Amino acid sequence: MDKKRILIANRGEIAIRIMNACKELGLDYAVVYTVQDSKSMHVRKAVEEKGSGAAYRISNYKDPNEIFSVADHAGAHAIHPGYGFFSENFRFARRAALRNRPIIFIGPRWEVIRDLGSKINTKRIAKKLRIPVIPGSDEPLYSEIEAEALAEKLFYKQKKDGIEKPSILVKASAGGGGMGIEEVTHLDTFRQIYRRIQNYAKRQFGDEGVLIEQCMRDYHHLEVQLLCSQHKEIVHFGTRNCTIQSTGRQKRVEAAPGFDPDYTDYPFDARKVLNRMVKYSVQLASKVNYDNVGTWEWIVTRDGQPYLLEVNTRIQVENEVSARISRISKHKTPVNLIKEQIRVAFGERLKYRQKHISFRGTSIELRIVAEDVKRGFAPWCGKITRFYFPEKPWVRLYSQVPQDEPYEIPTEYDPNLALAIIWGRNTEQARERARDFLARADIQGEDSRGEPIVTNLEYLMDRLDDVLKF
Repeated sequence: MDKKRILIANRGEIAIRIMNACKELGLDYAVVYTVQDSKSMHVRKAVEEKGSGAAYRISNYKDPNEIFSVADHAGAHAIHPGYGFFSENFRFARRAALRNRPIIFIGPRWEVIRDLGSKINTKRIAKKLRIPVIPGSDEPLYSEIEAEALAEKLFYKQKKDGIEKPSILVKASAGGGGMGIEEVTHLDTFRQIYRRIQNYAKRQFGDEGVLIEQCMRDYHHLEVQLLCSQHKEIVHFGTRNCTIQSTGRQKRVEAAPGFDPDYTDYPFDARKVLNRMVKYSVQLASKVNYDNVGTWEWIVTRDGQPYLLEVNTRIQVENEVSARISRISKHKTPVNLIKEQIRVAFGERLKYRQKHISFRGTSIELRIVAEDVKRGFAPWCGKITRFYFPEKPWVRLYSQVPQDEPYEIPTEYDPNLALAIIWGRNTEQARERARDFLARADIQGEDSRGEPIVTNLEYLMDRLDDVLKF
């Protein structure tokens, strides 16, 4: 990888983490930014480390033509999309591979992104492998009679299983991000809701296909972190728990491992459930010849039944929660998954096997956001005048917010301010360290009306008691 240059096609804290990984690997890099992000620390860091020629201003992070134009001008050998934006866009990855000047897309092959990017297709593959998925349709339904028959079957199954308040979800099959979803609690209202979702789907997505699924309520949201190479090598870096989320299903507190029976009791054999999820995830990755970093998302119900939700074919915000507790062989330092992701994207083999990976302690990630939790997690906009967090050997903080000058939060993007990853020898110590970190944090600022800044620091403190508990 000597003298290779990577274009980092993202912003904020993930851009900074990719820059750090490049630096440790001895790689050159360039970044992009919009005018709204001109004061971001990812721009300042790039200029300080590589000079002004390492930062390219663009009009939009989502314009593929701009990204490829910058990549060519910068002489980049690869593009790292981070998360969001183009990270799971198979057309972008395909264009990178097939253009006249091919460029490495740091992620899975475009065919894998395409095939696993469809929840329907992922569910279909999983069912063939006898991997448990949420009961319901595994292809779009266009017939009202067929859909109602499946809905009746799902209601009957839930009643048979002793569920007191059975319900199902009607989803636009082409939707995403929570759009086009309604719950049905009584079968006699199904047709009305089905028609409403079908009309919405046709209007918004040009496809009136609808999915029917059992509605799951009492569950935890877990993830399995995998790393795969182009040489059919597969390892996992354990599990993490992402159950604590906002009302809009945005993660706010994550922890690894996914369950900790040494810390709290579960109504099932937690270690057995985690092992099943890992086994199933590796099985699916092997089936599709997965070849980069990926996350297998699961829900686990109170009876200990795991169900595969989807596969995220990218590096995730919370990747370091898993990395922080992972060690390779006798190395004392935690794994850096972004470094490993870059290595395998350049075709390198893994230098270790699963038997060389061990896990130590518990890590907790806190997503610090300018938002009003009491108003449905509404985003806050304004200027930050003080941004202080304590420096401790057991915490890693990533943020695009400068600490030495005022910072105007761009209204064009989510008001995420920082990520803090805290490690402890066990869950109790990690939780107490997280409390100490939050108690010492100090964020000040005001909006255009002079009202003080609103953040979720208090909310995060309150939710620490719920970490890893069912």
